[in-house]
Formats: sequence, structure tokens, C-alpha cells
Amino acid sequence: MIFSAHFNTLLQHLPPVERIEAFAKIGFKAFELWGWWDEDIDEIAAAAKKHKLQIAALCTPFVSLTDATKRDEYLTSFAKTVKLCKQLDVNVIISQVGDALPKCSRKVQTHSIIEGLMKCADLLDPTDINLCIEPLNLIYDHEGYFLSRSDHASQIIEAVNHPNISMLFDVYHQQITEGNVINNINTYHPLIGHYHIADNPGRNEPGTGEINYANVIKAIKETGYIGYIGLEFAPKVKQQQKMLADLLKQFGQ
Repeated sequence: MIFSAHFNTLLQHLPPVERIEAFAKIGFKAFELWGWWDEDIDEIAAAAKKHKLQIAALCTPFVSLTDATKRDEYLTSFAKTVKLCKQLDVNVIISQVGDALPKCSRKVQTHSIIEGLMKCADLLDPTDINLCIEPLNLIYDHEGYFLSRSDHASQIIEAVNHPNISMLFDVYHQQITEGNVINNINTYHPLIGHYHIADNPGRNEPGTGEINYANVIKAIKETGYIGYIGLEFAPKVKQQQKMLADLLKQFGQ
């Protein structure tokens, strides 16, 4: 289990190259980012290589999987993401599934996601790249989004039945949506390929809200998880670098 700094939420006062250098100086071994298509990915990759940091995860373009008419568009962009991940040695692709379609049943939309992910599996077969679908909360951050619960995500993943298709378990989102965080981690950990953490309320750093992260991190460790935990939060404190260094010391890597 290793913490991954988030390129798009942490140390935003620093230019990209300096930000990556700062991640390394703090003690991170990896960082992740959202939309690679919105960034100078060559510059980011060069800085990562220079400072010996792994790019832990990135997103594939936000094209709907719930809408079967957009599947070809999704697969085309996903193929580009897979190609980039091979070039940069990135092992986790994060995917949203799209908004709910008001005139279409949830059963049909779920089936569309499953069919789309099965097509993705064909592109992942010769790789060790893991595609993680992400449940998100509908209350504060993603109104109208289709997938919000970990049990629903698990049903989709089990239907696809491919070792490279899994779930991103974001503790912040799941605390808001369903609570019962540690029990759900224990229940679904075989299907979880990546974690994100932030406290609630506020989506700030651990220790600012109601989530007992000492117990949550302990529970994740006890499942045997050896991947990355992304620090996807908006820092509340001004001295971000000290706060991040303290987090690494507190929870260990």
C-alpha cells in the first residue's frame, strides 16, 4: 500500500514541473492525475522520470458507458488511453460511467455498461493495466451520475468477470452515499483496484472531518491491498507540504 499524490488537487500554487519535484521531496513514490488530454503529458512524464516517480493512475476521457450509442466513441478514446499507459507504465485507468439517462431503465443502462466494459477487456487482455469504474456521490458533487453504490459496482464487475476490470473505492464518496465504509471495504476488497481518500464534510485532508482514517487505512492494509491510495482532496491548511509529509509519517508507506 503506497500513497499517491494527486497532481490536480495538491500543491496547485506550483507549476507542474515544480509540483512533481515537490512530491518527490516530500517522500511520495507516485502521483496520479485526471484528464491527461488536458495536460502537457510529455512534460509531466519527463518530470516524473527525472524525479523517479511512478504515474499511478489517470482517467480515460469522460464518455458515457450508460449510453450504448456512444460506445464506439468511448472505446476509441479508451484505446488511446491504453496506448499512453503502455508508454508511461501506468497500471490504473480510472473511468466514470456517465450520467443516468432519464428515459432509459436502470437495467438497460447497467447492461450497456457491462457490454462496454467487456469490449474494454479485449483491449486489456495482453496487459497488466487495470480499468477501475468509479461510484460517485450524487448529493454534493455529481448530481445525475448513474453509478453511486459499491454493491452496484460489484454487480457490474462480477458480470464482466475479467481480472483487469475492478472498482475505484473512493472513501469520501462512499461515506456520503452509503456509510458502512470498513464493512464495505472488507466485503468488496477482491474487486477493488484503487482507492481515493478525502475527509467529509469538505473533501479536505484526513483529520478535518468525521472519517476515522486511522481505522480505515488499517482496514485497507488488513485486506492485503498492495496498490496505491490516491490523496484526492483539496487541502485546507496553507502549509501543504508539511501536512502531506505528516500524513506519510502518520500512516506509513
